[in-house]
Amino acid sequence: MSEVAMSEGLEWATARGMGALAEKMGLEFTEFTIERSVATMPVEGNTQPVGLMHGGAYVVLGESLGSMAANLHAGPGRLAVGVDINATHTRSATSGIVTGVCTPVHLGRSITVHEIVVTDDQGRRCSTIRITNMIKDVPRES
Repeated sequence: MSEVAMSEGLEWATARGMGALAEKMGLEFTEFTIERSVATMPVEGNTQPVGLMHGGAYVVLGESLGSMAANLHAGPGRLAVGVDINATHTRSATSGIVTGVCTPVHLGRSITVHEIVVTDDQGRRCSTIRITNMIKDVPRES
C-alpha cells in the first residue's frame, strides 16, 4: 500500500468522523485502508466499576473499526451496516491504551466480514471481535 493511498484512507475516515460514541470514548484512528485499519482508545474512562476495561468498550472499538472499513470498501453511493458482531475477551486492560487492528476476512459486493484484534500496551491480546456488515445502496431522500 502506498503512502498516498494510506493517507487518503485516513483523510476519508477523519472527514467522515467516528460518531459521537466513539469520540466520547476517545478513539483515534492511526491507520486506515481497506486492508488494515488501526485505532487506539484509552482505558481510563472506559472501565467497569472494578477498574477493568469494560467489555462493551472493546466492542465499540471493534465495531467502529470494522464498520468504517466496510464503508470504505463499499464506496460512494453505498452504505455498510452491521448485522452481526461477537467478541471474546481474553484479558483485561487496567491502564494505558488499547489498540485495535482490523483486517478483512471477506470483502464481497454485499457482505463484509472483519476481524479486530485488541491488544494492551504490552501487545497482549485482550479481545478478538468479528463483525459482519451488509452493503446496500444509500437510501434516497424522499
